[in-house]
Amino acid sequence: MWLRHHDRNSIWQEMEKMRQQLDRVSDGLTGRIVPSFPALNVWSNADGLLVTAEIPGVEPSDLDIAIVNKTLTLSGKREPASLDDGARYHRRERGCGQFSRTIELPYRVESDQVEATFKNGVLTIALPRAEEEKPRRIVVQAV
Repeated sequence: MWLRHHDRNSIWQEMEKMRQQLDRVSDGLTGRIVPSFPALNVWSNADGLLVTAEIPGVEPSDLDIAIVNKTLTLSGKREPASLDDGARYHRRERGCGQFSRTIELPYRVESDQVEATFKNGVLTIALPRAEEEKPRRIVVQAV
């Protein structure tokens, strides 16, 4: 029995939905952790922290960075790719829509001196350590 073109497409769509459902079920059974978006790296030195986030396809104007006490929240949205008329997805793994990540910082930062840059899909946030949080060297005096 031959299927018409649109019937074949709907079969592929249904198979893709079933595959995604099976992936979700198997993730629950195996305890596999679904990575958070966006992926973050955080490192520090004596002067402060540097946070990088991989967010390709996101416009800088769609990002929001907030710092409250020792908490950094990065949120934004990635718009779905627009397809030409008649185009259809055969595989769609890149997510779109709203996202938010909140991390606790190891110390307070000078929030008024935070700088953020965006290049090649990577957001870099420089967070200078608050002066009162910087380690102080105590000189031991001989008595």
